Amino acid sequence: MKIALAGAGAFGEKHLDGLKLIEGVEVVSLVGRDLDATRATAAGYGIGHVTTDLAESLAMPEVEAVILCTPTQMHARQAIQCLDAGKHVQVEIPLADSLADAEAVLTRQREAGLVCMVGHTRRFNPSHRYLHDRIVGGDIAVQQMDVQTYFFRRRNINAKGEPRSWTDHLLWHHAAHTVDLFAYQAGPIVLANALEGPIHPELGIAMDMSIQLKAESGAVCTLSLSFNNDGPLGTFFRYICDNGTWIARYDDLVTGREEPVDLAGVAASSNGIELQDREFVAAIREGREPNASAAQVLPCYRVLGALEKQLAR
Repeated sequence: MKIALAGAGAFGEKHLDGLKLIEGVEVVSLVGRDLDATRATAAGYGIGHVTTDLAESLAMPEVEAVILCTPTQMHARQAIQCLDAGKHVQVEIPLADSLADAEAVLTRQREAGLVCMVGHTRRFNPSHRYLHDRIVGGDIAVQQMDVQTYFFRRRNINAKGEPRSWTDHLLWHHAAHTVDLFAYQAGPIVLANALEGPIHPELGIAMDMSIQLKAESGAVCTLSLSFNNDGPLGTFFRYICDNGTWIARYDDLVTGREEPVDLAGVAASSNGIELQDREFVAAIREGREPNASAAQVLPCYRVLGALEKQLAR
């Protein structure tokens, strides 16, 4: 399977690292904003074709699928562009930064009949998969999730500390991870509330946010997000269940008493991004809907859209 990847930044490299471990997959085209920097990245991964124009990669007949790791504001438009070109597409989270755009992507996917998957990585991290399997098996049920998503990003920089060409967003990007995961683990969301802190004078976004969710099952979730946190960075998930407590930190899991949980055998890898890419490739090969398809994650974007309206009042 020959794949094109758009977005040669920090997260694009995470996908390139994962894709090289999947048998029968080759990245044949790399799209980036800066041609020289993109060429340097491509050389490191043995990618022969480099461009700054996604359309050029889509015109390559050998390209079967595309992974988009581009700025959030481009996701919906580029996803539709890929589907229009007859290519399967995986869009890094978020699918869009508005409900209308997310719905437009799903509409086009259904018309095209192609795979359109969204990078909701938490569905694939071994830590969350371990708990999901136990929830589905009836061993445990979520009562409450307490989640902290903390960064120190008072400037437009990426995960590698390099300048970014776009502005990140707590609601449409980082909250999307938890909103979708909570519904995935606890059931459909029936109530959502949000509060935001002061707007950054230059970035024009809220730097702190608090979100409350309630699922149809009765489970609740409290999500705290910040770009102002000068301390441990990342997202930390506390699952308080009817039969135990666990803390998930990306691909690692401990009990509520910080006892490590053995995740061997949960998945083919311990890397959530690689597992996400494996699902994308498998869905294309098997002609099926992937986990985290555009259709499956759309309820998340409906919640985000409702919260955006609530915050605008």
